[in-house]
Amino acid sequence: MSNLAERVVAKHTNRPTAQTNRPQQPATLVQFVQQMRPEIERALPAHLGGADRIARIALTELRRVEHLAECSRESFAGALMTCAQLGLEPGGVSGEAYLLPFWNKKVRGYEVQLVLGYQGMIKLYWQHPLAAGLDTHTVFEGDEFEYEYGLNPVLKHRPARGNAKGQPTHYYAVARLTNGGSAFVVLDVDDVEAIRKRSKAKDFGPWASDYDAMARKTCVRQLFKLLPKSAELARAVAHDETVRRDPSPEGLDAPGDYIEGEIVERPAAEQAAVEDVPERFAGWPEAAEPAVAEAAAQ
Repeated sequence: MSNLAERVVAKHTNRPTAQTNRPQQPATLVQFVQQMRPEIERALPAHLGGADRIARIALTELRRVEHLAECSRESFAGALMTCAQLGLEPGGVSGEAYLLPFWNKKVRGYEVQLVLGYQGMIKLYWQHPLAAGLDTHTVFEGDEFEYEYGLNPVLKHRPARGNAKGQPTHYYAVARLTNGGSAFVVLDVDDVEAIRKRSKAKDFGPWASDYDAMARKTCVRQLFKLLPKSAELARAVAHDETVRRDPSPEGLDAPGDYIEGEIVERPAAEQAAVEDVPERFAGWPEAAEPAVAEAAAQ
């Protein structure tokens, strides 16, 4: 009512209303990215090639990733600024970081979740002055592989050649420090699967397109619990698989919000809709299990 009263008064006095004085908001996330360039430029490390490159990558992701353009501006800006401040490229091509949309039932809208990639975590590890080496590998059935924890840890891996590899059995990561120290972590396929199933993006995004890299990233992340971390790496781990809604420079120092996935268990295949999810979002992976959808279609 007060807004209506302002318009009536303004019509008779030729005085602009408060609404006409507000800065015009961008209509789409594409325009929003264009407006963010000055903030991205200030946040970027010098070696990353300027805000234009990051903006182009972000625009490509908006067109490539389904539902990303429908996410809230706050979460998109927060994820993009996290990448800029950490010096990571936000896109699946480099494997450094992924911008994934997901349906948040609490706010009834899409939000961007930042998922660190395998290459991004390794890149940040090398920024620590004690970093001397970091390796991560996949172990196959035909490989010679032996490991042992304890006071005298052992890790030996001789890969098989050619078609004798077989299926993956283990993944591991090993780090070396300039002070002579070292550490390693080994996960079998069941360990990796248990961690994948706890992720909101367990059935889409990099887990679907780059499973091997995400499995090795899981080993690297577990290994980082045993190693000294740079400030950038510590912040990156705190924001991994979370939503950041504060795009200000200070927002990087606060851990992002981890929101539980909205996957709904459906006992019967004939259930075609998910409660509280709009019809136009019915195909979103977190709202409908792909296996159930396929069964219903048959």
